[in-house]
Amino acid sequence: MGEHHNHQDHSDCVVPKFDSRDLVIREDIMSKAKELAALIGTSEEVQQFQKAEQLIQRHERVQTLISSIKKKQKEIVAFESFQNKAMVEKIEREIEELQDELDGIPVVTEFQQSQSDINYLLQLVISVIRDTVSDKVNVEAGSEPAATSGYGE
Repeated sequence: MGEHHNHQDHSDCVVPKFDSRDLVIREDIMSKAKELAALIGTSEEVQQFQKAEQLIQRHERVQTLISSIKKKQKEIVAFESFQNKAMVEKIEREIEELQDELDGIPVVTEFQQSQSDINYLLQLVISVIRDTVSDKVNVEAGSEPAATSGYGE
């Protein structure tokens, strides 16, 4: 990684800022995290997701729609570079129609539902860990809870 020069016009180029100290995570914590991940991998939510994913991969119409959408997204990039606004808008409408058809196919709905179930499960696990740790931190430090920084509001 070379050095990053700050130019005003690079607002879309976000460089993550890391603390200068290297964070070394204890091996036992990492191994428990992997254990938990493996356990989540055996959950009903993940199994539903994998089933839905296989159905989608074998579904011809779904695959056709997906590749048409991808192709049209590339076309949009090309027409944007020619600044052809009319064509961009036309293709965007076509993509919307394909997307609507795709969203109306039951296996796709199942896939999307199982994806959001997994996300919910992960969020739940993360918040249980976060809440448990922050309880400990507040008790042990004997401090007043810090002003909330936008969490859970």
